[in-house]
Amino acid sequence: MSNRRTFLAASLLALTIPSVVLATPVAGQDYVRLNTPMETTSANDKIEVAEFFWYRCPHCFELEPAFNQWIKTQPKDVVIRRIPAVLGNGWAMQAKIWYALKTLGVADKYHDELFSAIHLDGLDATSEISIFDWAGRVGINRTAFANAYNSFAVQTEVLHAAQLTRDAQINGVPSFVVNGRYVTSVSMTGSESALFKTLNDLIVQVRKERAHH
Repeated sequence: MSNRRTFLAASLLALTIPSVVLATPVAGQDYVRLNTPMETTSANDKIEVAEFFWYRCPHCFELEPAFNQWIKTQPKDVVIRRIPAVLGNGWAMQAKIWYALKTLGVADKYHDELFSAIHLDGLDATSEISIFDWAGRVGINRTAFANAYNSFAVQTEVLHAAQLTRDAQINGVPSFVVNGRYVTSVSMTGSESALFKTLNDLIVQVRKERAHH
């Protein structure tokens, strides 16, 4: 019996270790390195973590609270950049929503609220009228939002987002790019906890690379 108990205890320990001690991220498995870096907007002394998202993506919505909590743990040399992925014509509309909110200076304030409206309240994010009405309901000037949404400046931003999506070789969301060079996602790491460990390790890696230059 003692041998059986020892075997069971060892088996249970083996099962619990992966959830407690996460392995060092592996290149080509947990993340990929872009041969040509994606453009970043952060200063040279900052490390940019770009999140590619889509408002209609349930996985993006589910991950956002954990990502927001992770952001709060980051030191001052890490900056966050949200980029609406554009993987087709149907994605461009949600990108326009984000950049319209940014144009009005209210993107950070209403980002999570819009996610919730779509995924919890059933807001039709494929209808411009529905989106404009939503903006008016939450306190954004509806006309100002519609004007921003339809502006040439926002359309230009959407085209730029589409280019960044291609440059980062994004084929699914949510995905993350560290310092324009390293791409990772939950689908690559296998879990949210492994994703955030991978992001942390890649940030450390970028610091080390800079220290050797």
